[in-house]
Amino acid sequence: MSQHDGFHPDLETTGVEYGRQSLRSRLHHVRASAVTGDTAQTYGMRRLAAISGETVGSEKLWMGETHVAPDTASANHRHGESETAIFIRSGHPEFVFHDGAEEVRISTEPGDYIFVPPYVPHREENPDPDHPAVVVIARSTQEAIVVNLPELYALDEDPS
Repeated sequence: MSQHDGFHPDLETTGVEYGRQSLRSRLHHVRASAVTGDTAQTYGMRRLAAISGETVGSEKLWMGETHVAPDTASANHRHGESETAIFIRSGHPEFVFHDGAEEVRISTEPGDYIFVPPYVPHREENPDPDHPAVVVIARSTQEAIVVNLPELYALDEDPS
């Protein structure tokens, strides 16, 4: 007897082992109330995972949001091999990195985007004394890679 799931009435599920493969055969709706803080954290920030290997079975993508408390700065950190795209949802966070000569500060506003290349040390700051900043993050790795660092430093032009 054939069985069908509620998402794919024409897809036979008899004999299919549900688990990770079944996660990759349907669309997923992750409600705002279902995001999880069970991800790498950095002091001064609260990361919430929405799309990950754990939540929906993604293999090459992580997506979630980060809340930066009022009048705070994250620890210095990098995201390993991940490319990171950031969309500013609310607030006016600032992003700081070292360009080899000095620290560079990028001020943002809602609707702006930031791209963080792999391995680039940086930190997020929220100078607003009263309101948190909220950003949406997408990374090119399945899970959030966060390596906290003691300080910002410039990347060598020649890694060899």
